[in-house]
Amino acid sequence: MAKVRAMARRETAPRGYFVVYVGECRKRFVVPTFYLKQPAFTQLLDKAAEEYGFHPDRGIVLPCDEATFFRLTNSI
Repeated sequence: MAKVRAMARRETAPRGYFVVYVGECRKRFVVPTFYLKQPAFTQLLDKAAEEYGFHPDRGIVLPCDEATFFRLTNSI
């Protein structure tokens, strides 16, 4: 299984991955696209859309802290 990893802001996500920002400091993570088929992850994306709306210049900001994000991604 692919793993989530933190990446420097200047790097682009490799094919099959996308970028999300997590926590108050908006730490950047690259996650595999198959997460988009996982119900728990899509619920988090829906919550992000409700809280933050869609802002392509800002990226996908998830409404959780890093610990919650790691618990979620480790369970997938």
